[in-house]
Amino acid sequence: MQKPPQNVDFALKETSPKISAGTGVITADKLACTYDLVEQMQYLYVRVVKAKDLPAKDVTGSCDPYVEVRLGNYKGITKHFEKKTNPEWNQVFAFSKDRIQASVLEVVVKDKDVVVDDFIGGVLFELNEIPKRVPPDSPLAPQWYRLNDRKGEKAKGELMLAVWMGTQADEAFPDAWHSDAAAVSGDAVANIRSKVYLSPKLWYVRVNIIEAQDLIPGDKSRFPEVYVKALLGNQASRTGVSKSKTINPMWNEDLMFVVAEPFEEPLMLSVEDRVGPNKDENLGRCAISLQNVQRRLDHKPVNSRWFNLEKHVIVDGEKKETKFASKIHLRICLDGGYHVLDESTHYSSDLRPTAKPLWKPSIGILEVGILSAHGLMPMKTRDGRGTTDAYCVAKYGQKWVRTRTIVDNFMPKWNEQYTWEVFDPCTVITIGVFDNGHLHGGNGGTKDSRIGKVRIRLSTLEADRVYTHSYPLLVLLPSGVKKTGEVQLAVRFTCSSLINMLHLYSQPLLPKMHYIHPLTVLQLESLRHQAMQIVSMRLSRAEPPLRKEVVEYMLDVDSHMWSMRRSKANFFRIMGVLSGLIAVGKWFDQICNWRNPLTTILIHILFVILVLYPELILPTVFLYLFLIGIWNFRWRPRHPPHMDTRLSHADAAHPDELDEEFDTFPTSRSSDIVRMRYDRLRSIAGRVQTVIGDLATQGERFQSLLSWRDPRATTLFVTFCLIAAIVLYVTPFQVVSLLTGIYVLRHPRFRHKLPSVPLNFFRRLPARSDSML
Repeated sequence: MQKPPQNVDFALKETSPKISAGTGVITADKLACTYDLVEQMQYLYVRVVKAKDLPAKDVTGSCDPYVEVRLGNYKGITKHFEKKTNPEWNQVFAFSKDRIQASVLEVVVKDKDVVVDDFIGGVLFELNEIPKRVPPDSPLAPQWYRLNDRKGEKAKGELMLAVWMGTQADEAFPDAWHSDAAAVSGDAVANIRSKVYLSPKLWYVRVNIIEAQDLIPGDKSRFPEVYVKALLGNQASRTGVSKSKTINPMWNEDLMFVVAEPFEEPLMLSVEDRVGPNKDENLGRCAISLQNVQRRLDHKPVNSRWFNLEKHVIVDGEKKETKFASKIHLRICLDGGYHVLDESTHYSSDLRPTAKPLWKPSIGILEVGILSAHGLMPMKTRDGRGTTDAYCVAKYGQKWVRTRTIVDNFMPKWNEQYTWEVFDPCTVITIGVFDNGHLHGGNGGTKDSRIGKVRIRLSTLEADRVYTHSYPLLVLLPSGVKKTGEVQLAVRFTCSSLINMLHLYSQPLLPKMHYIHPLTVLQLESLRHQAMQIVSMRLSRAEPPLRKEVVEYMLDVDSHMWSMRRSKANFFRIMGVLSGLIAVGKWFDQICNWRNPLTTILIHILFVILVLYPELILPTVFLYLFLIGIWNFRWRPRHPPHMDTRLSHADAAHPDELDEEFDTFPTSRSSDIVRMRYDRLRSIAGRVQTVIGDLATQGERFQSLLSWRDPRATTLFVTFCLIAAIVLYVTPFQVVSLLTGIYVLRHPRFRHKLPSVPLNFFRRLPARSDSML
């Protein structure tokens, strides 16, 4: 099924950025460093270290110093110290060379005052005399400079500085104050810096609840209906009610949880007796610290343990804990042989087990240069005009990276390069672009808006090739699909061991525990949701925080929700897969009907050769597949895949379908809309139900061939089987195949339009549909 091309505006575009990778030439501007996938950006760096022997300027005889670094219209200020003549700042200021319009750098020390700050002294630098530093050179050593007054004469006090020209590859770059973000001040400065984060190490906790002993129910005259409730953080689970309704109940049930290192909360178990509808009596509880729990790397069972149950009793209005003889028998372990899924399985970036001893060596390096974006849409309003403060987040494996925020710019240039170790080529890196909503008084209710994201599957990349493309940033809104800009990336996958990488294609995708002790689909979905919540909570506590809405968008937290648009897209994907079989069926029908007599005669000749020499069948099939693969090599994709609006049915979705997709869960729409959607869903489900019923009918007809449900039909079939067996015993198989093939490929004048005898017989067979209510 040929898919119509998507809108040119939504297509991938190849670019030619000024990067040294792939050019084979490294000029003076393209510094010889590891940052070869980004355009080099020149910065003037000023490190203000400390001052000494500063004079007192206040009436009180004290000094409250701070440093002001000025370059043309840009001004950076250090924090000030109260009553200190030997302050230490150790702050770095970075001025973009592209925006420098002055020829002199001024570094001034001032005394903070209530009305007007007093001038203490300063140092001037001519820009053309500032040295250039090229990593991996050691950092430039700071020097003491004598302060001068306004007339250029020596003043009291000295200032320790280091001034140099460098690039974004400099180690001082991430934590420096940037002239590009001069409007941002105070605590918001931390929110604009680039940062590398690591996902917490996640474990599956398996709790096998075996039995309990010597329970003491409140009402001893009834048979207890006992179950165990488990709580770990905000995760809750429970066993079924024990079938042995005694004071020594048995369960032997597994409960699974997700937990992150460091283990902050204990596992709480409580034994409950269901004494009535919605009424439970607590028979005892215990808290288990996960620090001391055994870590399991394989499927071998761990040792079981008995734990004492404690119960709260109220004596004279006070709650007291009493220890008594009740116990619970458990087998509990941290399962390190599984990979804890925190992403959608369709585009996971990591497939390694939790336990590090089970990791295999890396097979290569992934390098991504986040160059720039252009054509970004205004995401908010400030001072009566639209603006965007954009930053990028990239996630691969346990490593998240966040670029610095470029303030108030629709064409931001980041030019930041990051590297990841690759352990499996069949993984996906996700790169998202967001608008920072926490720069100018953004409170806790403000969220970072999503601008769009890109996914790149590593297995689609050629090794050691640099891919430079501009990816469209597409977001789906209730009003439809919208392009919010483009992000320019440079990507290179370097393979360190081709043999190891090719060997991986023969290995299971997930660790072996997923196949030896598989988890159910419902368990995996529930655990994945819990893992996502843990990751987003931990990363939102970092500084600067990677906020919850950002993490959830990167991890596709809502990908499992119902969507009419996605359902249609998946249906047409299936039709696209089956289109090859349908095309072969149509071609064979044309052969049988002699539409092209020459082709049909050639097929007859090929068929006769294969029947006479059956040992040629498999080699011919594999040779044919080989030739198809070689033929398709000419039209192989030359760029990574990207978001496809046609494939997603995003550009043709009905507004009501999109409104349903963006609806909350549970719904927040009116009862009339919900009723209409429910009726629509029932009509679609009715059609699906009919198709499933038809498939079941065909299967039951096959079963009824030998079930004697229709005695006459079974008699005919059994008789036919006996005759066929005798004929095939005495007739060579090649003769039977030849006669069958010639009959199937017979000329149309020997055919008639009525269905064949076997088909008529099959359609008359009974099915169980007539027994359905």
